[in-house]
Amino acid sequence: MRTLPSPLLAVTDRHGHERPLAETVQAILEGGGRWIWFRDRDLDPLARRGLGEAVAARVRAFGGVLTVGGDAALAQTLGGGVHLGGGSGSEAILTARATLGEGALIGVSAHAPHEVSAAAEAGADYVTLSPIYATASKPGYGPALGPEGLATAPGLPVVALGGIDLTRITECRAAGAAGVAIMGGLMRAGDPADAAYRMLTAWEAAGPSPEPRA
Repeated sequence: MRTLPSPLLAVTDRHGHERPLAETVQAILEGGGRWIWFRDRDLDPLARRGLGEAVAARVRAFGGVLTVGGDAALAQTLGGGVHLGGGSGSEAILTARATLGEGALIGVSAHAPHEVSAAAEAGADYVTLSPIYATASKPGYGPALGPEGLATAPGLPVVALGGIDLTRITECRAAGAAGVAIMGGLMRAGDPADAAYRMLTAWEAAGPSPEPRA
């Protein structure tokens, strides 16, 4: 099974706070976060590349891992992996691997347990499964799956996504999640470094402590 860069996948949203996105990302890294999913797909390609470069520079400085939403070519430019949309099959994954190389981390969005198995068969390294809890950021995908909806497939880590906050991390891990993906709780936080540290602490409560804040 592919080892994830971190049990905490920080999902970007530049609209989450008035501060620049790169500053929010740096604060998350200072709090111990090491895996950043750069989304912000509503930007035009040139603007998105510019913002992505600023984010990628912070991630590299902390030895973290960058995942780019939906654009393997941009991921290649920024030096990261790619997260593909729901329903992406083996052809899309093979194309991404050809672009990024065998070592690239390739993820796929899933919205039902059977889609997790399909992504595993198609060659994905991990999936995000959502929505686990009700959330305004994941409309149109039916009712929340709940922790009982978390599923695993051989060799494929499942990252819980949707409505997850500090109080729900332990529940997701107990249900079998390999990690949690969080946007609002980090992007809107007044102190993203502290928020990231607390989330990592909650995940590791039964084991080793997370890295200390920088």
